[in-house]
Amino acid sequence: MKITSATYISSHPRQDLCPTDGRPEYAFIGRSNVGKSSLINALTQRRNLALTSSTPGKTMCINHFLINEQWYLVDLPGYGYAQRGLKEREKLKNMIIHYVLDREPLICLFVLIDIRHDPQKVDLAFLHFLGSNGVPFAIVFTKADKLSPNKVKPAAKKYLETLKEEWEELPPFFITSATNKLGREELLDYIDHINKNL
Repeated sequence: MKITSATYISSHPRQDLCPTDGRPEYAFIGRSNVGKSSLINALTQRRNLALTSSTPGKTMCINHFLINEQWYLVDLPGYGYAQRGLKEREKLKNMIIHYVLDREPLICLFVLIDIRHDPQKVDLAFLHFLGSNGVPFAIVFTKADKLSPNKVKPAAKKYLETLKEEWEELPPFFITSATNKLGREELLDYIDHINKNL
């Protein structure tokens, strides 16, 4: 898929306030500082479409970007950011849960995982929540450029082996790097394939 246009549309604190035109939505989520904004910018080839920050937890709303006038790329707040107050964490948690479970145009949720780290409890719990509720999702391993090339696939395999302990069938997965565009075409082709079959 070639991206010819990527336009910021809106930011909302609740899913029921989001766009109502029914276009398919592909949402991106992950722990704070997993490289979500950088990946979105790499996918769309727009340097500042999603604002990146060295400070984790900057995304506070559900952000919609219209791609090729056809579908939405949705930037969701990160989860598991312990530095926030309990009240704020609960607010973000509820925002995410209601979007993920109640948002009808959501076609696929891309869960971003930093490939450099061993499986984290907060990620595994979130994946379990998605599976238990039948939410369609795929795993996107990020920051592959931070590992030596011979360590990338073993790191992804190790993560998937952990999932196999609970899962009968593994979700689709992609290995990416916002820096060198690794996995960009595969991810966009996956979205394009789904769109063509809707």
